[in-house]
Amino acid sequence: MLIGYQVFDSDVNIAGVIANMTGGSRHESKLRAAVEHYTDIPFLGALDKDSSISIDEQHIGLIPGYEEPQSDNKISIIADAVNDHIDLDRLIEIAATAPENKILVSKPDNIVSFHGITIGIAQDPAFGFYYPGDLDAMRTAGAEIVPINTLTDSELPLIDGLFIGGGFPERYAAELEANIKLRNSIKAAIENGLPAYAECGGLMYLSRSLNWQGKTFDMVGAIPGDTRMHEKSCGRGYVKLEEISGVFPWESSNDPTALVHAHEFHYSSIDGLAESTQFAYTVRRGSGINHQSDGLIYKNPMASYSHLRNTRATPWVERFLSFVSDIKAGHKNGQKMLAQSN
Repeated sequence: MLIGYQVFDSDVNIAGVIANMTGGSRHESKLRAAVEHYTDIPFLGALDKDSSISIDEQHIGLIPGYEEPQSDNKISIIADAVNDHIDLDRLIEIAATAPENKILVSKPDNIVSFHGITIGIAQDPAFGFYYPGDLDAMRTAGAEIVPINTLTDSELPLIDGLFIGGGFPERYAAELEANIKLRNSIKAAIENGLPAYAECGGLMYLSRSLNWQGKTFDMVGAIPGDTRMHEKSCGRGYVKLEEISGVFPWESSNDPTALVHAHEFHYSSIDGLAESTQFAYTVRRGSGINHQSDGLIYKNPMASYSHLRNTRATPWVERFLSFVSDIKAGHKNGQKMLAQSN
């Protein structure tokens, strides 16, 4: 298999190999001998098939750490196994030889300061899929993060922008529906011009309703569409998106022709959208909302099935904070709508 990988694409440098779910020391020794005899790829170690380091799954994937009380203990067990069986010194040595432009950087250089901007972020059992580096980039830029619990909070705090990430709202649909006050608060804020960004689970929450296992639950209702859960995946894997010029709401990218690289994983779809619905992206690879478009725009929020990662190539944090800052300063239509409504 390793030789096949090398022949398939000679431009890819396979710098090391780790055997996973091996059947014990004898199995590992055979694998090591074969790799060292037939290839020049360093064998860095092996991890046995061991239930103590496996991660449990739920109905559509792995159980995330924020839902598992014992996740810190599980991480410690995995870390000990890796430390005991993987040559970490050699791994770090190999990693140091990677070209700089191949290294993922989560904090863009020279990020603009956004002191005085407050961003509400849904952080609770229903919504918890966030990249820590993205949230760190917000803090580094000077923005204040205000946590929001969509299950227990009765209204939105005083914020300049809202970010609702991924999660499993279907599992908490009854509780989300029951929190009528917060749902109404979010909808009113959006109607009054609040800028927001929602990814996957956040998109589902902002829709009119959520249908799962034969039951329909009312959601925020800011997005004029209805979410339906399916037995099979509606979109998963890496996506490539092209920003639609003149429609994309945030600050223009340095290279508007460059594709946005992101990823998606969802078992839901949005039904009942009007033909006049505006989208921020044309999907060049992936499924998105309707296999052609993603990034639904309604007033100042943008809601997408695609998950962005803040990197030098895709500095979405700075662009979103700029958008929020402009609206707060009254430089965009959202602030005008807010002023008129008040």
